[in-house]
Amino acid sequence: QLQLVESGGGLVQPGGSLRLSCAASGFTLANYAVGWFRQAPGKEREGVSCISSSGSSSDVADSVKGRFTISRDNAKNTVYLQMNSLKPEDTAVYYCAASITCFRYYEGTGQDYWGQGTQVTVSS
Repeated sequence: QLQLVESGGGLVQPGGSLRLSCAASGFTLANYAVGWFRQAPGKEREGVSCISSSGSSSDVADSVKGRFTISRDNAKNTVYLQMNSLKPEDTAVYYCAASITCFRYYEGTGQDYWGQGTQVTVSS
C-alpha cells in the first residue's frame, strides 16, 4: 500500500518544540519532493515548507521562517519538520505530501501522495 504517515504531533506550550516525521511506505520517497502543509479550523490550508528530492534545496513560508526547519533522510524514507519557538497560531493539523517538485508546492494541487495528518496544539 502506497502511503505517507505523519507522526510527532501533540500538545506543547508556547515557546516549545516538536519534530514531525513523514514516513513513506510502498514507494521510494527519495524520488519525490516533500512538502508540509497545515490547516487550522476555519482556515485555508497553508503550505509551510518543502524540500527537494535530494535535499539540496528547500523553501519555507514567511510565517514560520527562522522557526521551522525541514530535512530528510532518504535512507530512512522519511522527511522531518523541526518546529521551534512554537506559537498558539501554529496550532493546526499538519500534513505531508509528495510531489515531483517543490515548484508552487504551496498551491497544494500537484501532489501525488498525502498523509492523514497529525494534530499540533500549542497552548498553555
